[in-house]
Amino acid sequence: MDRKTDCNHARRPGQNRLRGRWPINLVYAIAVLAPFTASLLSRAHAEGFIIAQSTTSTENSGLYEALLPEFKAVSGIDVKVVAVGTGQALRNAANCDGDILIVHSKQDEEQFVSNGFGTARYDLMYNDFVLVGPDHDPALVAGAGSITGALHRIAEKTARFASRGDNSGTHKAERRLWQNAGLGSTGPEIKWYLETGLGMGATLNFAVQSDAYTLSDRATWLAFENKAGHKILFEGDPPLFNQYGVVPVSPNHCPNVKAALAKQFADWLLSADGQAAIAAYRRNGAQLFFPNAAR
Repeated sequence: MDRKTDCNHARRPGQNRLRGRWPINLVYAIAVLAPFTASLLSRAHAEGFIIAQSTTSTENSGLYEALLPEFKAVSGIDVKVVAVGTGQALRNAANCDGDILIVHSKQDEEQFVSNGFGTARYDLMYNDFVLVGPDHDPALVAGAGSITGALHRIAEKTARFASRGDNSGTHKAERRLWQNAGLGSTGPEIKWYLETGLGMGATLNFAVQSDAYTLSDRATWLAFENKAGHKILFEGDPPLFNQYGVVPVSPNHCPNVKAALAKQFADWLLSADGQAAIAAYRRNGAQLFFPNAAR
């Protein structure tokens, strides 16, 4: 059978007559209602989730794997997390590429709200930063009396230090610590100060491979599996306090933001149930985040 005969055979007359017998009012109803139904389905799908612009430490620690199913169970709302450095998360949210922020640079979060990009900023939880380094501790930072003293020892020994260098909350905190120690200037002449431009997990990998010190949030370090010959060498100094905040994006700045759903998520995180879920999350028996909402 040639192509033309085959095509004609495929279009059986009965099929055309069957379509022709559809009632005209049914055809009209389908034509009118189909776009409306598709629009409703599209809206229902779109409204079923929100986007959280988040710091990497909360993602790397596994916290969201514990929290988000609990929130969905009570709300039906999916939360899709974009995990980047705090600086990038703030830029993304300011560009209306998210509905809510969970980050850890309080001054920048407050400025975000002051600029009209967020509705309000709330304390959510805290942990701390730790100075991680090689077991043999070439700069002897473990014996320092303060984080300032520990950084001075690294600089004096010109021991390798891996910085995220990515404008994240951890990078901002690290730069403040160097500045407070009077050691804020960096440049190509400082061979021991190594900027990775990477997230916390990747920077920890780099530090382990290059026998370098680095500053990490405690949650990411506890969840990090490639510790090899590295350990926490300095911790516990008040300047190492690490506060996290939650900020819903403002619908006045971003008209398409899912403000009602974002508020539901923020309210749950700050509620007794959300705070209890944060407190209950552990890795290897250790609590990674400590809730401190004050609403």
